[in-house]
Amino acid sequence: MHSLGYRTNALLTFAVTVLALMCGMASLSDNLNFPSPSAQVKVLNINWFKKQPNANDQVSMTLNISADLQSLFTWNTKQVFVFLAAEYETPKNSLNQISLWDAIIPSKEHAKFWIHTSNKYRFIDQGSNLRGKEYNLTMHWHVMPKTGKMFADKIVMPGHRLPEEYR
Repeated sequence: MHSLGYRTNALLTFAVTVLALMCGMASLSDNLNFPSPSAQVKVLNINWFKKQPNANDQVSMTLNISADLQSLFTWNTKQVFVFLAAEYETPKNSLNQISLWDAIIPSKEHAKFWIHTSNKYRFIDQGSNLRGKEYNLTMHWHVMPKTGKMFADKIVMPGHRLPEEYR
């Protein structure tokens, strides 16, 4: 006969092994989901575009943000973090990324949305590089699963341009 400690050890080892296998299978099942999210952002207005006293350019804009991220949700999705960034190049940096808006989407029911808003975070460039600058609006998302690895992707919306003059 085996002692109580030996039996407890065997039972706990078996339980942890089964739990680890179930978590691995759950994580792998997310690879069978092929999401097809969609997003559209319209810049309705440049509220103001000015040069700060420290010579940095600053922009405030009004945006319409609509997205359908429901396909990102599976039974293993805890939440989705989504943010909108303005991306552009300057002579000093090949990629400048400025977060304009973000949100945490807790469930599939909240994953289809339309928002009319001003940029939540300041759109500031270190220097006077924004006049007449072309930029992309990029919607990024990070899927946070209940178990397994995080998944991130984005949709790039090119073709935006800032004014030539300050207002």
